[in-house]
Amino acid sequence: MESYHIHALLPNQCGSSLVQTIDAPLPLVWSVIRQFDNPQAYKQFIRSCKMCVGDGGIGSIREVMIHTGLPAKTSMERLDKLDDDNHVMDFSIVGGEHRLVNYSSTMTVQEEKGRKSVVIQSYVVDVPAGSSKEDTCLFANTIIECNLRSLAKVTERMAAHCSTVLQY
Repeated sequence: MESYHIHALLPNQCGSSLVQTIDAPLPLVWSVIRQFDNPQAYKQFIRSCKMCVGDGGIGSIREVMIHTGLPAKTSMERLDKLDDDNHVMDFSIVGGEHRLVNYSSTMTVQEEKGRKSVVIQSYVVDVPAGSSKEDTCLFANTIIECNLRSLAKVTERMAAHCSTVLQY
């Protein structure tokens, strides 16, 4: 899995990898992540999403509307890879009103003992003029960390509900 998260950086780029362990089974976690047409299922900064091209498969493009209060309004994102066998998803930002230029991201999910999942999200992005690599990474990392924590809450709640239902 780590090989999916090795990215070559150009001098004007930065990137990072973030990890979240989730107390929910891999199939459940993957079922939420892989919904390219429904990122607001766990990404709390997204107000709405509409598909512009495709039906959520590889090559699809979505327009994401961002909640007010962030330095962004919209994001146009393309699904570059969706591998259900290896639980890998790649997407790129291809337009919109935001700071993340030439952003590309890879998410993977691995199974861990005890019905847990480990989600790794890595990215590469251009550093905007007038900003530093540190500030750009801090901004991107903060958004991704919030999204990963939200993914954990959503899927752990779903797993707990499923386990409660199965007990009856």
